[in-house]
Amino acid sequence: MKKIIIFVIMLIFSAPRLYAAVGCDLNDPDRDVKRLFPGSTGFKTIYVSIDRKGGQPMLQRIEKRLGDSFHGLYETIDVPYTLYEIYRGKEKIGYIHGVNQKGQYGGIQVFLSLDLKGVIRSLYFQKLTNREAALLRSPAFGIQFTGLTLGSFNGYDVKTGTATQGPVAAIRNPAAGAEQDFRATLRAVKKNLILMDEFVFGSR
Repeated sequence: MKKIIIFVIMLIFSAPRLYAAVGCDLNDPDRDVKRLFPGSTGFKTIYVSIDRKGGQPMLQRIEKRLGDSFHGLYETIDVPYTLYEIYRGKEKIGYIHGVNQKGQYGGIQVFLSLDLKGVIRSLYFQKLTNREAALLRSPAFGIQFTGLTLGSFNGYDVKTGTATQGPVAAIRNPAAGAEQDFRATLRAVKKNLILMDEFVFGSR
């Protein structure tokens, strides 16, 4: 009985560590990298987190740039972000990076493939649960993000889901019944680009 009590206590105290941080990795990196970067020959996996890269000051800066506070299991300061550096031979040709985002029916995983200047090449939903998910996963929706940069989101308010100016204002939701996930996607993309700017490009 004493051993059981000790085990339960250990579980209680270890639970916050076990469930505090939720990372986002490609399910099949070898397959997905080749699909997102045709012509690539390899990749390097790098792990980074806000707490190790810049701590609380970086988190506050990211939240300010996003225009919203981080919250929930997907946005703790110790979330391990997985960054894929993509190569053709010995030449680095781009990056793939994904983030978790709270959606209407659970977590959404949004990956971006980016060139070396931070320009979006493609958007990829690894996880998306919605009755109209096929419309959001469609090439016609994803192509609206091609060519966008972090600067494209300057006029987008993630809290209200409105864009006052810029190309993001022209992005159309193809699924009338998935407005919440549409807005969650835009927030995820902006967050993804900000994190990449903080982790890699450093062009604040």
